[in-house]
Amino acid sequence: MVDGEPDLQPDALHPAGPVTPSPRHKIQAVLDELVDTGAETGLQVAVYHRGALVVDAVAGLSDRRTDREVTPETPFFSFSAGKVMTSLIAHLLVKTGAVGYDTPVADLWPEFGTHGKATVTLRHVLTHSVGLPAMPRDIGPADLADWARVCAAIADAEPRWRPGTATGYHSFTFGFLVGEVARRATGKPIRQLLREWVTVPLGIDGDLYFGVPPTDLARLARLEDAAPPDADAPWELQPTAAMGNDHEILRADIPSVGTFTARGVAAMNAAVLDGRLIDPRQLEELTAVAFEGIDQVFGNHARLALGYPLGRIGTRPDQTPTTFGWVGGGGSCVYADTATGISFALTKTRLTPHFNTAQRLADLIAAELHPPA
Repeated sequence: MVDGEPDLQPDALHPAGPVTPSPRHKIQAVLDELVDTGAETGLQVAVYHRGALVVDAVAGLSDRRTDREVTPETPFFSFSAGKVMTSLIAHLLVKTGAVGYDTPVADLWPEFGTHGKATVTLRHVLTHSVGLPAMPRDIGPADLADWARVCAAIADAEPRWRPGTATGYHSFTFGFLVGEVARRATGKPIRQLLREWVTVPLGIDGDLYFGVPPTDLARLARLEDAAPPDADAPWELQPTAAMGNDHEILRADIPSVGTFTARGVAAMNAAVLDGRLIDPRQLEELTAVAFEGIDQVFGNHARLALGYPLGRIGTRPDQTPTTFGWVGGGGSCVYADTATGISFALTKTRLTPHFNTAQRLADLIAAELHPPA
């Protein structure tokens, strides 16, 4: 089904013959196919185009144990795709004047300025160039709910490179760095800022979370592993259903990851694009190339804006330079495009080691809403 669309007969509306399927019908057909073939088990896709919701499609089950179906209101734990929310809070901190992009983190968080980190700025945090790509060795998944302990360990950590000279994906440290800057600047946890600054003003409270309230846990999709976890991979780079279904993780304020509906996070980015959350001058600044180089974690060429990799999934950054967003381990994907006005989000239950579904759907949306000249 396509949520909210009447079941009209095309030939009755257009006596000359059948109509060309709309983007939402084409997306729905792909989602149904993916579930029918077993490639996926449960998905949501939402797309805004220049402020209008043009796709709000779902398919499959959110929990195969109970045969609970996916609905547009089902939140999904989506790993690093949640960083779009974290980065937005950083930009809203700048918008309010609480911090600047070049404010030293140690100005707000004095304990952080050890071991050569006194020069680290919010800009370095947003470009993953702090030099702290991995959590300190004594921090594991079970410690993530202990905000004070994790932040103390990060503050005492020694960077792997001189801050600002290289970039490397800060998988989990990123969220705690932004979150502690936010807490020091405002006196509020980042989950509260997300609600006060984003979800309540946009009317999407209950769609985006850092830390899911216990009363909402039953609404969440249940994740599944497509393949056994790699025992040799670092836990920070190893998304697993066990982590995404762990109630301690889900309830905790961990802004390196996030829980959301596709419709809610796409609505958030639509509000970024149209000026309701970020003014055009700041949007131009935060989506410009801020750092380019070889990622010290993965070895790929990285082109980063402030808080986001640039380029649509499946394309080179120079092919889609106006697109910014995040993918999440297991295959979720969120992006926005300042040139086309597209805000796209995909959530899914089946954690795959590839992004084939996201690329297929993103390519389809691009072809439908912004075809090549």
